[in-house]
Amino acid sequence: MVRTVAVGTDGSDRAAKAVEFALDMAKRYGAKLVAISSYHPVSESRLRKEQEEAPQEIQWSINPMEEVEDILSSVESRALEAGLEVTTVSSQGDPADVLIKHAEEQDADVLVVGNRGMNRRILGSVPNTVTHKARCTVVVVKTG
Repeated sequence: MVRTVAVGTDGSDRAAKAVEFALDMAKRYGAKLVAISSYHPVSESRLRKEQEEAPQEIQWSINPMEEVEDILSSVESRALEAGLEVTTVSSQGDPADVLIKHAEEQDADVLVVGNRGMNRRILGSVPNTVTHKARCTVVVVKTG
């Protein structure tokens, strides 16, 4: 039985195809959806510059996780519209490691990823690493 479907997203059009697949799978199984994303730290100087250039009323919202929060919020909205229970999680680090870690922590039965970068000759590609290291079933969606 599939109770929890996790999906990795970076907000790209290709990742959107994996999200669509995961939403459909979660709906079909009546499962919870977990949307996962990773981020890399943004330098303090870049953050300060962006905050200084932004209108004062939104300066507080500029942070290293800003883009990831927007990406996950969009997936969350779509899942809620589909009537699904949804959780979003993110953390700093290598995308494959973040996906594997959060899928395990959320007790995912299935982890959905896009095939972008899926090339056995390229070590370290996200889908390749995830398929080898994840403890749950991994579904690789053809995204391009």
